[in-house]
Amino acid sequence: MKKTIFTILLFSAIGLLSCRKDKVQPGIKDVDQQQILDYISTHNITGMKRDTVGGDTSGIYYETILPGTPGTSYKYADSVSFAFSLSSFDGNYVSADTIQNHYDDFAGHITNKALPYGLELVIHDVLKRGGSMRILIPSRLAYGVNGYGTGSRLNVNSRIAGNQCLDYYIHSITNEAAYDDQVIKNYLTANNFTGYQKTASGLYYLLRTPGTGTDPITDNTTISCVYTALMLNGAIVDQFNSTDGTTTTFDIPDLIPGMREGLKNYVTTGASVSFIIPSTLAYRANAFGTAPPNTILRYEMNITAVTP
Repeated sequence: MKKTIFTILLFSAIGLLSCRKDKVQPGIKDVDQQQILDYISTHNITGMKRDTVGGDTSGIYYETILPGTPGTSYKYADSVSFAFSLSSFDGNYVSADTIQNHYDDFAGHITNKALPYGLELVIHDVLKRGGSMRILIPSRLAYGVNGYGTGSRLNVNSRIAGNQCLDYYIHSITNEAAYDDQVIKNYLTANNFTGYQKTASGLYYLLRTPGTGTDPITDNTTISCVYTALMLNGAIVDQFNSTDGTTTTFDIPDLIPGMREGLKNYVTTGASVSFIIPSTLAYRANAFGTAPPNTILRYEMNITAVTP
């Protein structure tokens, strides 16, 4: 009896193996690899290399746009600053705002900011300081089967669907002042803004209406004003603009360096002024409200009173 049962089980196992030998399901590495190869072909992308650091195991593809400084790879304990944009392969998630998409922290803390592990890997393995890259990240090193964001996977720009590979552009920033200045110049050109003057420190200002007051603004001054603070993408991060004539006050020493410089040198009571303040003269690597680290800020201000 035992021999008969064994024989039946043996033939059953052979039968199952025979049925399945031509139906092996691909693993997630295989699926990701095919997604990436299809994406490269469909979008006529050239110049991509596969990340072979650590034995060609990541499945990441990348293209070097700017090589950066040779021999300056990032260790996980190094600070890294970069701007980025990304899109999911299905096109349902696109985030191209490099004003908002700005990272400044340790290279080993990238995933702590809800950025994908594949991005952390390629920055450590391949990116050089000052370099720019396009990176195709397999889904298993992105947000996996669960995806990222809220709502339906079909929602545009609010959710990355599960098992989606990602297309990233990143630019490593090693000279924040130079980067800010180029961003400001591009912003002025794109918006046809004219009349701004640049100071030696990198501050840009436009005196829309000259002041009528005679009291100078110094480090001992308190000003009354209304104002709006914006990022260069137009998002308001702070404001005081009442409709009943009330104002807010600031002591000059409490303001960011770019604001202090502009007010002390170019403004009196009654002035209407616009400042574009590079991040090095603003909050630097600190976030400010909804503004990420290293944000350039534009202030529109009306000075209503100056108290010595």
